[in-house]
Amino acid sequence: MTSASEMAFDKQHSIDFYADQLNEKLQAKRQNLLKLESEWDPVRKSLEEKKRSLEDSLYSSNPHLQEMLQKLRECQQEEQLILSEIREREEEQSKLSADLAKQPKSSSRKSYTEKIKEITKNSRKQDADVERILKETREVQLDSNSIRERLHRTYAVADEIVFREAKKDVTGRQVYRLLTSIHQGFEEISEKIMATDRIRREVAEYEMKLAAMTPRSLDANKLHADADINVIVKGNDHFDHPFQEM
Repeated sequence: MTSASEMAFDKQHSIDFYADQLNEKLQAKRQNLLKLESEWDPVRKSLEEKKRSLEDSLYSSNPHLQEMLQKLRECQQEEQLILSEIREREEEQSKLSADLAKQPKSSSRKSYTEKIKEITKNSRKQDADVERILKETREVQLDSNSIRERLHRTYAVADEIVFREAKKDVTGRQVYRLLTSIHQGFEEISEKIMATDRIRREVAEYEMKLAAMTPRSLDANKLHADADINVIVKGNDHFDHPFQEM
């Protein structure tokens, strides 16, 4: 009790320090015991041989006693085998315990709970960011549609005024042709910008699919070929534009 109290109130060393010391002493005792057993085995075998010889000479005249002696020896032999197996299991347990003590201590359940909470928190934050981005995207789309409608009305008014003036003289007709040419040029630019944006979105989708696929099931050459074909096809497609109705 005194030793245990000194260990418990020792501020310089932890309980693990004393536990390691006791384990080292225990291992030393076990090694000493194994050494003594190895020294005792030759002596024991010699004494057992002498005992066996004396028993054979003593019970040779009585068959019943000789049969009983044979059974007793079988039991003793089985007992020795069991004791040997027990010692092997104890040595294996001691080795495994030492290996387990050397292994780094695993994280506690509390640390795993904290990690799960952190992951859940980050997931909720990402969901909020996604919702915010979707909301901003819808607002931008509405603004874009509003601007396109305003441009459509502006062009309709300008086209009507210039067309009315084109009926009067040559200069008016040249101005009308110039207005029509400018309108067609901006329409082609708008179509190319929209096509480029769609191609970029499809490339981003392919990259996400590429990252999600396993290397074994991935045919990179086929994927690149499909992407090139889609880029060419989408680049040649024409998108509907409000100005085309004019």
